[in-house]
Amino acid sequence: MAKSLLLISRQAPWSGPGAREALDVVLAGGAFDLPIGLLFLDDGVLQLASGQNAKAVQQKDLSANLQALPMFGVEDLYVCADSAAERGVASAALALDELKILSAPQIAALIDRYDQVITL
Repeated sequence: MAKSLLLISRQAPWSGPGAREALDVVLAGGAFDLPIGLLFLDDGVLQLASGQNAKAVQQKDLSANLQALPMFGVEDLYVCADSAAERGVASAALALDELKILSAPQIAALIDRYDQVITL
């Protein structure tokens, strides 16, 4: 049986390649039917804010990759409630409907459930 993988995305969407690389890893894992989850933590929650204008910062929009996650079998999507609140990202403004909003103790339990954890 394939080992499960949790990817923790902690980078803001336009701060460098980290956010895009995290999405690429998750999409690749989903394409190969790897049991995979994605947790948006710290500045990573900013990837989920709706209404971003990638062209204003001359970057490629990540929203299409985010919307494609369920099509690639990536349905375990999580966001840290504290990180979202600290950055002013309300749950109503999150770009993905499939997100499960977790508290810090729930995140600790989530990490324990996965065989492998990668942070980008």
